[in-house]
Amino acid sequence: CAKLMRDKGEKFVSSTQISKQINIDSSQIAKDLSYVDISGRTRVGYEVDLLISVLEDFLGFTNLHRAYLFGLGGALLRDSGLSHFGLKIVGAFDVNPDLVGTEINGIPIYHTDELQLRMQKDKVNIGVLTVPIAISQQVTDKMVEGGIKAVWNFTPFRIRVPEGIVVQNTSLYAHLAVMFNRLNENMKNNVII
Repeated sequence: CAKLMRDKGEKFVSSTQISKQINIDSSQIAKDLSYVDISGRTRVGYEVDLLISVLEDFLGFTNLHRAYLFGLGGALLRDSGLSHFGLKIVGAFDVNPDLVGTEINGIPIYHTDELQLRMQKDKVNIGVLTVPIAISQQVTDKMVEGGIKAVWNFTPFRIRVPEGIVVQNTSLYAHLAVMFNRLNENMKNNVII
């Protein structure tokens, strides 16, 4: 939101302005911003460039983390915006012979058996898991054995990892179910969002 406002030429932004843009109560925004090292000016707000800098630093977006994609989440390979948030996918792994040895968006696709060798060369510590549910734990085990320290899990399966490995579950299916539920409730009540 702050970046969009900066792009519109704004020099300062208030929690009220942010509230209107992202539909979150301004008191919650002010409370959240109290956790970072920034203070706004009464009736003026926060300096936009400083706010962006402080938030990017707090959220870890200023450090570029290198990642591998497991399975072929083609949309993620084509999403160059991830690097703006500190994540650069430098390789993908699959077992499909039609894909191995090719590239998508300049990102090479390797056979899963090459993980150990690639890990030594590429210094990657994050794995993005987009494989079918049936093999998600098996691929996770292989990632951890290969040296991956964090897993961004897009599968609905809750993978098991050793202590010290970071897992972030992002269930598209759970969010889809929530959306369907909200849509069904609104349709019952004839409410349009």
